[in-house]
Amino acid sequence: MLEKVNLKASVSKEEYKKEAPVLEAELSALQQTIKQVKLPVIIIFEGWGSAGKGGQIARLTLNFDPRGSKVYSNVAPTELEKRHPDLWRYWKIIPGGGEIATMDRSWYQEVSTLRLEQGIDDVTNLRRMNSINTFERQLTDNGYLIIKFFLHISQKDQKERLENLANSKNTEWRATEQDWKRNKQYDRYYRAFDEMLEYTNTTYAPWHLIASTHRQNATLEVYRTVVDSIKTALALKEHRNAYPVTPANIILPGNFTFVPMTPLGQVSLDKTITDEKYKKQLDKLQEELSELHNKIYRKRVPVIVCYEGWDAAGKGGNIRRIAAALDPRGYEVVPVAAPTAPELNHHYLWRFWNQIPKDGHIAIYDRTWYGRVMVERIEGFCSTEDWQRAYREINEFERELYDWGAVIVKFWLHIDKDEQLRRFTDRQNTPSKQWKITDEDWRNREKWDQYEEAIDDMLKYTSTDFAPWHIVESQNKKYARIKALKILIDAIKDRL
Repeated sequence: MLEKVNLKASVSKEEYKKEAPVLEAELSALQQTIKQVKLPVIIIFEGWGSAGKGGQIARLTLNFDPRGSKVYSNVAPTELEKRHPDLWRYWKIIPGGGEIATMDRSWYQEVSTLRLEQGIDDVTNLRRMNSINTFERQLTDNGYLIIKFFLHISQKDQKERLENLANSKNTEWRATEQDWKRNKQYDRYYRAFDEMLEYTNTTYAPWHLIASTHRQNATLEVYRTVVDSIKTALALKEHRNAYPVTPANIILPGNFTFVPMTPLGQVSLDKTITDEKYKKQLDKLQEELSELHNKIYRKRVPVIVCYEGWDAAGKGGNIRRIAAALDPRGYEVVPVAAPTAPELNHHYLWRFWNQIPKDGHIAIYDRTWYGRVMVERIEGFCSTEDWQRAYREINEFERELYDWGAVIVKFWLHIDKDEQLRRFTDRQNTPSKQWKITDEDWRNREKWDQYEEAIDDMLKYTSTDFAPWHIVESQNKKYARIKALKILIDAIKDRL
């Protein structure tokens, strides 16, 4: 792609002075519209060292109200950031609806400069580029606008700029040893950049290559592109609001290998265990899990345990028996409730990416991202198109975690309708348990059949070979606790 850039492109001072103020006024006005319609915008600047990224970002962002705009300068990951998935640190900084995030370097440094300097192999690099394409598609599918710039200059021009920086005491710090090394190996970096640009130039997030030899020409190109991109996104958003897409009623879970699941209606719930056997096995399994916790900490293996199930199915007690075996410094129980206002203003997976544990640690989720295809689907908290698309997005999310090295264990705690009623009644009639029962629990119970259909879909379309579902018969709570401990232990052993 880079060979197509005309590095001699320029503009006269008169033309610049005539056009720039008009575009700057448009940018300021467009930001107000962005706020009103809650359009989230990500503007990425990549390119050669000394190509002028800082100057372009400064000129562009001066046209935005800082209360709705933020600039992120991204460098190589810190040691702490390396203990999370590659994209974790970028998910944390994506903007909410109506906000603009401008990035001085982004997730692309891992598949360009850092790829060469850290000796990343081709297989890993390809996986990372596929992850980036998936990441950007998920964002744009959920209404984000992504504008990507690559600022291009020649090797000769870059060398001259580095020399000018080095010749002044005030700017010599900007011409780093790494910059000089990259200039000397310009052809090598050129190939890496070009491969990155070709592979990640998608219809939903295309690259805009900017000849940065002449600053004023580059500035006008950036201004025009941002203005045109925002206008197009706003028009598309308005059109979709006026003419909503008719849901296709087709679930597309993605190209994964799925583990066949038994429909809930066919699951036998007669499993039991004696108190004596329960006590004996519980002690033994908790001791074994405790030892495994030490191993995963030492080997830096992350573990993600997901609990879903019917209301009153015994999730809390099940979680407590697992937590009792763990060092409290190395695990966290994450209770998932209805999303807050800031969480609703972001992509729905944003809050879950923020809660991912670092390697060697365990996160136990009391309810999860699967709310998208259950409660949000049934209660109409998202569109049909949104929850149908979510199966693939969730599978991709879990695949990203698995490729990072995580053990992913997903439990569905299952009881029948009569047992739920018995437990609801017991809670309601026992003062010390009344806090556990809410009006919402009773309302959900009235929609049991709808939920069962949604759960069967969830189990069918998200039980993958890397993150399978486990149906835990919880009619007998003690049996369920032992089964969950055994499954978790086996999963950790397999991964180790």
